[in-house]
Order: sequence, then structure tokens, then C-alpha cells
Amino acid sequence: MAALAAPGERRVRLYRNSGDKADQLRLKVYSKSEIALSDAVPAFENFGFRAIDEIATPLERGKLGHIHRFLLSRRDGGDAKALLARADVLQPTLAKVLGGQAEDDRFNELVVLGGLDPASVVLLRALFRYLRQTGMPHAMGTVVDTLRHQQAITHRLIALFHALHDPAFQGEREAAARAIDEEITVALSSVSAIDEDRVIRLFRAAMQAVLRTSFFLPSGGEALAFKIDSAAVPGLPRPLPWREIWVYSPRVEGIHLRAGPIARGGLRWSDRRDDFRTEVLGLMKAQRVKNAVIVPTGAKGGFYPKQLPSPAVDRDAWMAEGTESYRIFIRALLSVTDNIVAGAVTHPDGMVIRDDDDPYFVVAADKGTASFSDVANAIALDRGFWLGDAFASGGSNGYDHKAMGITARGAWVSVQRHFAEMGLDVQKDPISVIGVGDMSGDVFGNGMLRSKAIRLVAAFDHRHIFIDPDPDMERSWAERERLFNLPRSSWDDYDRALISEGGGVFPRTQKSIPLSPQMRTLLDVADEMMEPSALVSALLRAPADLLWFGGIGTYVKAAAQSNGEAGDTANDAVRVDAEDVRARVIGEGANLGVTQAGRIAYALCGGRINTDFIDNSAGVDCSDNEVNIKIALNREMAEGRLELADRNALLIDMTDAVAELVLEDNRLQALGLSIAENDGARALPSYIRLIETFEDSGRLDRRVEGLAGNDQLLRRAQDNKGMTRPELAVLLSTAKLALQDAIEKAKTYPRLARERGVEGMVLVRFKVAPSG
Repeated sequence: MAALAAPGERRVRLYRNSGDKADQLRLKVYSKSEIALSDAVPAFENFGFRAIDEIATPLERGKLGHIHRFLLSRRDGGDAKALLARADVLQPTLAKVLGGQAEDDRFNELVVLGGLDPASVVLLRALFRYLRQTGMPHAMGTVVDTLRHQQAITHRLIALFHALHDPAFQGEREAAARAIDEEITVALSSVSAIDEDRVIRLFRAAMQAVLRTSFFLPSGGEALAFKIDSAAVPGLPRPLPWREIWVYSPRVEGIHLRAGPIARGGLRWSDRRDDFRTEVLGLMKAQRVKNAVIVPTGAKGGFYPKQLPSPAVDRDAWMAEGTESYRIFIRALLSVTDNIVAGAVTHPDGMVIRDDDDPYFVVAADKGTASFSDVANAIALDRGFWLGDAFASGGSNGYDHKAMGITARGAWVSVQRHFAEMGLDVQKDPISVIGVGDMSGDVFGNGMLRSKAIRLVAAFDHRHIFIDPDPDMERSWAERERLFNLPRSSWDDYDRALISEGGGVFPRTQKSIPLSPQMRTLLDVADEMMEPSALVSALLRAPADLLWFGGIGTYVKAAAQSNGEAGDTANDAVRVDAEDVRARVIGEGANLGVTQAGRIAYALCGGRINTDFIDNSAGVDCSDNEVNIKIALNREMAEGRLELADRNALLIDMTDAVAELVLEDNRLQALGLSIAENDGARALPSYIRLIETFEDSGRLDRRVEGLAGNDQLLRRAQDNKGMTRPELAVLLSTAKLALQDAIEKAKTYPRLARERGVEGMVLVRFKVAPSG
């Protein structure tokens, strides 16, 4: 009792009394606070015990603590005396689980009934959690039963992992691993249950796919990190990352997916505990093509804090736990990442390295982590990571995307292109706009301030529906600017006196919303009343010049798609079919406002749309410039020729120049799509051949990218239709990535660079034939 420190800490002692049955064991739990029986009994059952009796003894009426005595029996009827011989292992393990410092699940029974040490159980649990994220169909009970039934194979799996990754392993590592692998293969021939066979093979493949791990290092005590060769894990959903890092701890789980060695993308605070890898994979796919505007390919990461308090009860505690989970995630990611010291690549101390040098690791802000860049950079600087504060873009000494409005400005360039080709200048000619988002948001807010010719007739977010059937352009623009500049705002803050007749602001919690004559005209409906969800759907289908996506959510799909395929269950009730959207132009300032199939369907119906990764690429482009500028100046700082304050001043001075470069990229991408689109039906055979070439090289998965079969594409020629802009956007990005790979892999470049004294520059010459 005297040794207990933290309020939630527990101590445990195992013993037996004379007369106890062979399978019975007694246990004392020492605690400062009283333990509820409903908390303790399930934990014992997860260890493979049955709880028979309990006596609680408060010391000095609980002021000094509590002692709980339990009588347990082994669920398998085995000899309890054997467990006393392992008391030094079992006691601290039980104490950690009862104190909440370790996971409480069925894997713990492998310590008691499977004869494994606690560290091996943590390893198996961590790999199981990874495999479940990848879509493994087997539940925890099936997996634990398999590992317990096949104890001999389970022990060989642990031996295989040690042979591959334990720095202290003695002997020829690869030969030992091959021998153990052969033993497992032979043992599998006697496993008759198909599910058990599949489980064992999956665990073996996952262990062999691990390239590096912090499991054997002191840093693994906080969180385990596994760097994985994704192509070596069977059954992974496509697209396959080039590498991924799985992070596991009782406090947080996370994944980081990279499409290539030089890759960038944000880390998000996910709210999808059971399938955040699916969420991150979809975002990595989008990031990959979005990053084609810059040099690297795409990456994406996500983490899920597992011990969050309720934000409704204590938001500060909720944020503190989320921020600390992010720190743990970052430290774990860096624990398996190379560094550059004095110009040379260095591996993490004491780690077995089964892949090539890999020091390039850059992250950025994303959903829920907009204010975390300084947190990540502080960790990088503390560890002496070579990128310094270029590790996470957008921090205090970086470019503030919201202040620059860069993402919205880039997307607005696409909007300008669409309308220019329709004979309209959106900076002068009034256009009616329906929007998704609110003025407090970066992309929506900045977007709706890009032009004073905007007539924002309606908008909605998750809280409110805003309708202004006949807005005064000048006064409404000024009111939007006022809301944008508030610390926090919603449509409820909009000055009702400025809303035109028949409009208003309506909470989405309202049971039903009466439709004024002006609203019915705006929506082109006859209904006199609608539920909020129906009104949102009606707005998405309403006639307008521009539908502007600036908020989170997927609101438009193709008619041939199910809501499940949209992957956004929160908006299933309001989602509409692209074929029913009557806006003339869609601007995707936000990610995934429309599914790719929805974009294609909308374009085939005559709508003008690119893709989200074309429209909103300015944000990642700006981050890319920031990181590259910092990398270029790091050496000057390290060698004393540039002070940090002067570098920061230089970054500020370059803000407008960086913005101009970024927006020019957006302009050229939109123009490139227009040039390609102009080829129309006559170019279909050439584009189909290009698709086949990309497929043959493994660069493009037609099904993943939503591209139709050749026969379906060729049939468009009968209607004099060619490839749509969303399809051409995929081909444009894939072509850029293919060219980049070719440059990186060209054998002549390093020799030419040495001969000519050129480093870091590539001259590419193109011979362009007319008509494709």
C-alpha cells in the first residue's frame, strides 16, 4: 500500500491457501480507491479466470486505501500452482490492466492459458489491431482462440519476429528466419480449421512485412511503431501504399501511409476508431494525385485517441488528451525514421533495418490538427531531426493558409476558368451561389470573399441553413467579411436585417421549415414546408450558377452509386445524385464534396467540374514551397550564415511571391484540362491507349480511379462526347507522376549532374506531336 503512487495505480499479489482446489488461485489487489466489482471481474475473465468470491476491506474506512481479496479459478481447469511460478510476470501485468495502463481484452488470456510473456502478447495484439484496420474479417475471439489452440505455432511466430527484428538476436538472422518460417509451414499442414490457418498465415505475413520496429527499443514503452512494406501484406485494399507506419499503444492508435519515398500530406485526428485506415487510405489516394502539382507524391496519416474524456463534460481535458495523443503519435513515427547528421543518413540507434535509407518524412495539418504544427516541430527540433521546423508546415514560422486564403484562392482560379469559357467574368458579372460551409471556415469563408459579384443565395453547414433569395451584393459581401473576421461565427450571427424578403437562418434541429414564396422560387419546388434534411437536399439540386463546397462532407454521388460507396454516413440523409444537380458549375474547395463517379456523371450531363485535387491543390502547393524554402535555408542556418530571425523575416517577405507561384500552378492546371477537354471525341482512342499504358505499368487502377471500360468510353463518340474533366484530371496527375518517376530513375542524370557540377536541377526536353 505504501508503494502506491498515482491515484489509479494498483498492486497485485497471487497466493494459494491450503485446501484450495488444484485450479484455484487467490489474488489480493491493493488500491488507494475502491474497485468496482463490475470493473475487476471482466478483467479477470479476459485473463482466463473465473471469479468465485470477493472480500473488500477498507483501511481506516478507506482513508488509507482498500484491499480486495478474490478467489479465482482457471477457466481451462489447469493447475494453478504453475501460475504461482510465474507470479513475477503475472502480478505486474494484472496490476497494469486493473489500473488502466494496459489493454483489457481477450489477448490477456494468452499470458495465463497460452504461456506467453506479456511483451509477446502486446506484439500480437498490436498486429491484430493493424490487421483489423486493413479489413481482416476475423474477430478478436477467433484470433485469440487460434493463437491459444495452436500454442506451438504461436511461439514459433514470436521466434520469427525476434529473428527478424531483435537487435540482440545471435546468429545469422535471415537464415534463422527462413528456418523458422519453414517450421511454421510444416506445422500448418496439420491445422485442419481453415480460419485458424488463415489467421496464422496473416500474422506471419504481417511480421515478415515489417521493415523496422521500435518494439525492442526503450521508445517502444510509450507506443509501438511498425514500418511496413504494404505490398507484402496479403489482401490489402487498393491503392497499395509504398510504405506505411502502424502505431499502437493503449492510449492511441494511428497509421501513416506514403505513396512514395518523397511524399507529403497531413495528419488528422480521426473519429473512426474501427476503420481509420480506410479513411486515411482514401485521403492518401486523393493526396497522391493532388500532389502531382508539386514534386513529391502523396501521404496521409491519422490517429485515434482511445482515452478521450467527453468534450461536453470537459473540453479542455478533451483537447489536452488529443494533443498528447498527437505527440505520442509523432514521436512513434519518428522513432522508425532515419535522420541526416553532418550530411550522412543515420539509422535509429539499435534498430534492425530491413529497408534502404529513408530520411524524408514531412507532415502537415489536417482535420482536427490545424493548430498542431508547432507541437510537431517542437518534437522534431528536440530530437535533432534534420528538417527542423520544416517537418510540419504551417506553424508559427510558416505560411498561415487561412490568413493567405491560399486554398480558396486556388479553387477560385478554377471557378474563374469555368465561367470565362462560358463568357462570364465572375469578378464583375453577378453569379448566384449555393454553398456548403460557413464563414468561419478557411475555404468557405475565403472563397465567398473572392468576388464582390457573388450573390450567395443559400448555404448550410451542420448547424444552420442560410437562405437569402435576393441578396444585395455589396451589403451581403460586407456582412460575410464581418462574420469571417469574428473569432468564431456561424450563420446564426448573420444580421437578419440584411437578409432579403422570404429568407432567413434556420437551425437544422428545427422539426420543419416553412418555405416562403421566394424560397420556393429559389428551389424550384412547390412544397410549402420541408424538414431540414429535405431542404438541404433541395438546395443541392436547386438551379444556380455555382455550387461551392467549402465544408466537410460528401454530398453528391452518381445515381448508380449507393450511399455506402460515398463513405460518409453522416450525410446519407441529404446526399443527392449528380444527375439531379442543376448548378452550372461546381467548385470543390473542400475535399470529397462529390464522389469521382458523381463528378463524371455531372460532367456528362453538361456540368462544369474538375476534381477536388485540382481545385484545392493550392494548400499543399503552398506547404511544399514552405518546406522547400526551409530545407534550402537550413544549411545556411546550420553553418552560421543566417540567423533564425532573419530566416523568418525572409519567409514573410516571400509570402506574396509564393502565393503568385502557387496560383500560377492552379491556373496552368485548369488551363491544361481545358486544352485536353477541347480535343473531344476525336481524342478518345489516344486517351484509352494512355489509360492502358498506365494500367500495364501498374501506375493506374481503373476501378480505383473510377474510369469506365474501353467499350463504354468509345460509345461516347456516338454522342460526340470525349473524356470529362474529372477523368482527364486523373490522367494529367498520373502522367505527371510517371514523368517524375522516370526522371528520378534515369541512370544518366547522376552522371550528367556530376560532370556538369549541377545538383538538384533537371532539364527536361519534350518533343510534342500535334493531335496527341
